[in-house]
Amino acid sequence: MAGDAFRPGIEAGQAAAGAVSSERRTRAGTLYVVATPIGNLADVTLRAIEVLRSVPLVAAEDTRVTRRLLARHGIEVRLTSFHARNAAERLGPLVDHLRGGADLALVTDAGTPGVSDPGTELVRAWSAEGGTVVPIPGPSAVMAAVSASGIAGPRWSFDGFLPRSGRERAALLARIAADDRGTVLFEAPGRLAATLAALATVCGPDRPAAVARELTKIHEEILHGTLGQLAARAAAGGIERRGEAVVVVGAWAGSGSVRAAAASSIASRRPEPDLLAVAVAEVEGLVRGGMTPSAAVREVASRTGVPRRILYQRTVAAG
Repeated sequence: MAGDAFRPGIEAGQAAAGAVSSERRTRAGTLYVVATPIGNLADVTLRAIEVLRSVPLVAAEDTRVTRRLLARHGIEVRLTSFHARNAAERLGPLVDHLRGGADLALVTDAGTPGVSDPGTELVRAWSAEGGTVVPIPGPSAVMAAVSASGIAGPRWSFDGFLPRSGRERAALLARIAADDRGTVLFEAPGRLAATLAALATVCGPDRPAAVARELTKIHEEILHGTLGQLAARAAAGGIERRGEAVVVVGAWAGSGSVRAAAASSIASRRPEPDLLAVAVAEVEGLVRGGMTPSAAVREVASRTGVPRRILYQRTVAAG
């Protein structure tokens, strides 16, 4: 009798288990957008570790980089690459993976996917289907630089990587100059000197700024000064070209008329001597690398905002 009494409960339990199994087969998977360390592998959240251990698949910008993080924390999980060059071909299979009911974690080499890093396409595609996207926040080069610079102010904007040249770059530089808030930018090591020179030209050489390099790593360096000082230092080789940098342009304390003047056409203003030296050095470096003088002048003028006429006079005509 006792066994018969428990039979309905057992059958009910089996039915419930079957229902759960069926739900797992039919429900869509969850896409976890996981922030990873920007340098120091110890800077990973407990929640990120839990998620990476629980999912059956991790889509990584560079599987070699992600494997180092996983190995550090004893995590074994299947990896697949997902980056800017293969996003078109990998997007469909990853969405199918989620449609099939399996969870997926998305990571990049450092920081948060979709913030000046790959991942936006996958998040957008899965969200468009009504899929569940769960952010797992963590380390941020932006927040680290803002907190350590002390100059961004209570309100600031983030513009990622500046366009390399053209009207779009000039327009964004002018907007930064006219904005009284601080601005945070990313820049590649090979373009840092030109970007600092351009910022000093349009924002004024006395505006406070900071450059943060190798954040959380052994060679971490946070340089403070004015835009003019940092531009001159970079042009002289005083800022090591190692790793991407975060540039913080300080909040503006000037009057509205001063801001308006800074945002006016940069072509009509003669650059400060130190800034002109930066641009001249850039031209000379490109020429040494094999570029024709006229082409070098055009490129540096478009990147820095220094008028071509002045650059030509100081480089080509002077030579």
